[in-house]
Amino acid sequence: MEITRLTPAERRVWQAFPLGEGVDFRETADEDPAGGATWGPERTVRAAVLRVLLLNGPSRDGEIAGLKLWGARITGELNLKYGRVEHPVRLRSCHFEETPELYGARLRILALNDSVLPGLTAGHLHVDGVLRLTCCRIKGPVRLAGAQTSGAVFANGAHFGDPAAAEPPEEPVLQLNHADIGTDLWAPGLVTHGRIRLNGATVGGQVTLDDAQLNAPGDHAVEAQTLSVGTDVHAMRLRAHGRVDLRGARIGGQLNLAYAALANPGGVALRVSSCVVGEMWLREAKPVVGTVNLRRAQFDVLFVPPEVWPDEVKLDRLTYGSLLPHLPAEERLPVLERERAGYVSYSYEQLAGAYRAAGDEAAARTVLLAKLRRHRRTLPWYAKVWGHLQDATVGYGFRPMRAAGWLLALLLTGALAFALHPPRPLKSDEAPDFNSFFYTLDLLMPIIGFGQEGAFAPRGGYQWLSYLLVITGWTLATTIATGITRSLARQ
Repeated sequence: MEITRLTPAERRVWQAFPLGEGVDFRETADEDPAGGATWGPERTVRAAVLRVLLLNGPSRDGEIAGLKLWGARITGELNLKYGRVEHPVRLRSCHFEETPELYGARLRILALNDSVLPGLTAGHLHVDGVLRLTCCRIKGPVRLAGAQTSGAVFANGAHFGDPAAAEPPEEPVLQLNHADIGTDLWAPGLVTHGRIRLNGATVGGQVTLDDAQLNAPGDHAVEAQTLSVGTDVHAMRLRAHGRVDLRGARIGGQLNLAYAALANPGGVALRVSSCVVGEMWLREAKPVVGTVNLRRAQFDVLFVPPEVWPDEVKLDRLTYGSLLPHLPAEERLPVLERERAGYVSYSYEQLAGAYRAAGDEAAARTVLLAKLRRHRRTLPWYAKVWGHLQDATVGYGFRPMRAAGWLLALLLTGALAFALHPPRPLKSDEAPDFNSFFYTLDLLMPIIGFGQEGAFAPRGGYQWLSYLLVITGWTLATTIATGITRSLARQ
């Protein structure tokens, strides 16, 4: 392109480029580029001119060239597809009439802060430094699938998608699937209207979505399957309308969803299944609307207050080292009743293990007793009867003092009854003196004998009482033995 064909605005940009100087077309620092379609020729720059500058622009000895532009209206398509740009590119507060085409390009730095774009096509973009989309407003899809940056990606305060669209977009509004981000994905305050796709992405540092608002009702608000994060995912005060899907993710530090509000009515609101995460925090989060799926996930620390759990959960094979905050078992157990698959033995064992690790043996026993009671509901009627008997007598071995109480009550009842109506001796000349207490004890204890049971024979209703004491004694002895066996097996 001949320089004589440049407009005055383009000439200013061309002359500033080799010196690395900036050109600011803004009338005020807070000017809104959303109205850039009305800007006149005095601040209009053709994308073709910028392309020539970036690929074959003039240089000057001793100077570092670079494109630094504020408040310009950029017409036409900025096409750098597969191009290699050795200069920093900073197009701030600009208004793009067409979607830039940067597929496969290699840049030093790309900064589009505060700009308004119809979309961005930059799949497999390679940036040697940072990519800045801070406070951008982009209605069309931001295609960064397979992109690589040695530094961070900044999207803090950005708005992606069209809030006024009648139908949700078919394509994700932010595509970072299989991207490789050298340091951080920094996006606090991000607002999206459509899906975010991060499947297979790798982030060397942390992902920050604090105060973000992600709107995709009935769809994925965040689709981040097999995401790999070196340190933390911070999403405090996140507002997500749609599914947050982190299936198979690997997060070295925290997944912090404190104060978050997650909602996907009628569907899965949070899926962290098959993940390996250091810590997951839902501290003071709002009650989740929709299902929570943590199947096969592994956490060192899981901080979820009981009131945050929704009406339906999927927790089979969920593993955690400690469960916070430390609460009585009675407050944790109702969550296990909400398991979609029904009775899951492992969930009870895991909860009991967490209480044991915290040194709360009483709570662990309460959980295991609840497990057996829950399991009883799945058994046939005759097994349920036997289970109820074990529960009532010795609490499945977790409440051994119950047996002592039953034995004492039966002993006192029998001793009193037989003291008032002593049974007749079978052989009056050989029978020992009758003792109602030891006679009742003889009936109750199937092993120990005091010579009373064989020497006397009750009649009428008292004979039936003696039968009842014998049967009850054998039953209690059997259940106590079963409880002891189960207790020893647990130890």
